[in-house]
Amino acid sequence: MLFLDHIWLIPLLPAVGAALMFFFGRRLQKSTVSAVCVGSVVLAFLMACGGVLQYTNWGAANGHRPYEKILYTWLGTDTGHLNYQKSDGTPASFRADAGFLLDPLSSIWLLFVTGVGMLIHIYSTGYMAHEGGYYRFFGYLNLFMFSMLTLILANNYVLMFVGWEGVGLCSYLLIGFYFHRKSASDAANKAFIVNRIGDAGFILGMFFVAWLCGSLRFIDVTGFARDHAATLMGNPIVTAATLLLFVGACGKSAQLPLYVWLPDAMEGPTPVSALIHAATMVTAGVYMVARSNALFVLSRESMLVVAIVGALTAIFAASIGLVQNDIKRVLAYSTVSQLGYMFLALGVGAFSAGVFHVFTHAFFKALLFLGAGSVIHAMSGEQDMRNMGALSEKIPVTFRTMLVATLAIAGIPILAGFFSKDEILWQAWKFSPYLWAIGFATALMTAFYMFRLMYLTFWSPSRVTSHEVEHHIHESPKSMTVPLVVLAFFSITAGWLGWPASLGGSNHFEKFLEPVFANAAEKEAPPANESGLGLTEYLLMGLSVAAAGVGWLMASRAYSNAGKGYTEPIAAAAPPVYDTLLNKYYVDEGYDYVFTGRRKLGDVRLGVMGLGEASSWFDSHVIDGAVNAAGWITRSTATFSSWWDKWIIDGIGVNGPAILARMLSYPARLFEWGLVQWYALVMTAGLVGFVFYYVYH
Repeated sequence: MLFLDHIWLIPLLPAVGAALMFFFGRRLQKSTVSAVCVGSVVLAFLMACGGVLQYTNWGAANGHRPYEKILYTWLGTDTGHLNYQKSDGTPASFRADAGFLLDPLSSIWLLFVTGVGMLIHIYSTGYMAHEGGYYRFFGYLNLFMFSMLTLILANNYVLMFVGWEGVGLCSYLLIGFYFHRKSASDAANKAFIVNRIGDAGFILGMFFVAWLCGSLRFIDVTGFARDHAATLMGNPIVTAATLLLFVGACGKSAQLPLYVWLPDAMEGPTPVSALIHAATMVTAGVYMVARSNALFVLSRESMLVVAIVGALTAIFAASIGLVQNDIKRVLAYSTVSQLGYMFLALGVGAFSAGVFHVFTHAFFKALLFLGAGSVIHAMSGEQDMRNMGALSEKIPVTFRTMLVATLAIAGIPILAGFFSKDEILWQAWKFSPYLWAIGFATALMTAFYMFRLMYLTFWSPSRVTSHEVEHHIHESPKSMTVPLVVLAFFSITAGWLGWPASLGGSNHFEKFLEPVFANAAEKEAPPANESGLGLTEYLLMGLSVAAAGVGWLMASRAYSNAGKGYTEPIAAAAPPVYDTLLNKYYVDEGYDYVFTGRRKLGDVRLGVMGLGEASSWFDSHVIDGAVNAAGWITRSTATFSSWWDKWIIDGIGVNGPAILARMLSYPARLFEWGLVQWYALVMTAGLVGFVFYYVYH
């Protein structure tokens, strides 16, 4: 139990590497940086392999129950100061552990995250060898690995959210790695802001889960949902919780309408595109929904929303990828489309099929992005496929490995993508033929745009405009090509783990996941169309393979001889449709119009920012004007009142009678001195006067 007991070391190892880079990386040589950062991920991968192997043996002996390692209680204590009341009125206490959970679901993510992450780290030592900020780049990569491993090994939603936010931060840092380019910094900001919308949904969803279940530990939530499945079926709180969690998944896993950040994320270095935006981070939403399967199956509405959003995202993004010219953007929209496939599987209740496609997709999509990076490296930074062509003989290893990945994603038997995609289409058919039709059309588009990429890049005549670039085209170094070969091997063989029973296999992958997804509540999931089994499955399988072949044939006819100045067939057949697809249905422009108001009408800014400016004007001129006017009136009234009080009230009403009284009393005051001697003098003078008067007369 050495590896299981120390499972917490798996995320800690890359965290140590990241810390060393941030504190001491500037002083270290590139070779030391590579040894520390790549070495930490290699050790994490080895420990992951050991841990999964030990869990397989331990789980078989313990009823396939999850293995949980709790280090300490992180939030909440036994004192009860975080007590609250559940939705049914019973008391509960909020707690979140610093704990790690290993079961079949987290085992699968653990293996491909550390395995693919290790290969991309090795690849990056060659791709980023001549770039500035080498230590900073690898510090970000290691920090991402720590965050992603925390996310998938967390035993509760709160700790998962820590990893969730961590990968969002690392995405921001890595997309904006070339921060001196405005397009890169804008793309980083866009990714960060759009993901905050989804994260708000995730937080609210967690509150609802805690209110409903009384716990945020995955084991407790799953047990509560399964034990009370009959009473919780259709409960509006369950629907609210699952839909809010799905909002978080739409942000992180780039589903409609929050997908817009992922294509712009191609501004980051190509290894970033492979690691974060193809193989690992963008599958976090799928992991969260799969982890919450016991809740989702209790709400038909939520399951239907997941399926419809996934199907619409798949065909929407695939149609945009048909005409894109940037090699990385084609793969970006392909990623969005394939993520839609995964959510389609989850929404129809085929959780194992969705996880299986995550697993196979990690290998061939990482290979496609790394192969694209090798092409860009050979072309001295050129990413426009219109300036490529005839590279198959000049970079043969890159060409052959990318061809394997293209065959895999197109669904060619017996490669990895065939098994997982076919299983999703089969499950979609049983749920709804309409959803199957959308998935089938998406498969046809996928084959077309991927073989279009191959023809424009490798098979068509050379359209390289610079003689200097053409002269320096060369194969990538071993540090880049060896990971391509390893990923090509798994792009061929990874699907064999899910070899279906209809083709003589036993689908070991699905059986491995049975303890996670097998519960009685699944019987209450949206009803499936079980009719037409047997030959129908083989017919649909044949149609899926035919779609891949037709897409390849269409791409061959359109682009095998595409020379300089070639015309896109869609542009020639339907120019308005081509312009709409090339401009990505004008969704970004619509968001700019609504939220930033960059499109102006005269001197008036439109959109939400325009409303903000209008609100600011209204506030300053109307609200503040009214306030100022009221103040002026008040001041004027106060001045008049002061004058009236001083001159009328005080002057006439109060001081006037006083002055009049003083004036009238003045003669009396002449004789009212208050001095006895003066009174005696007056009396004497009066007496003398009377005597004189009488004597005289």
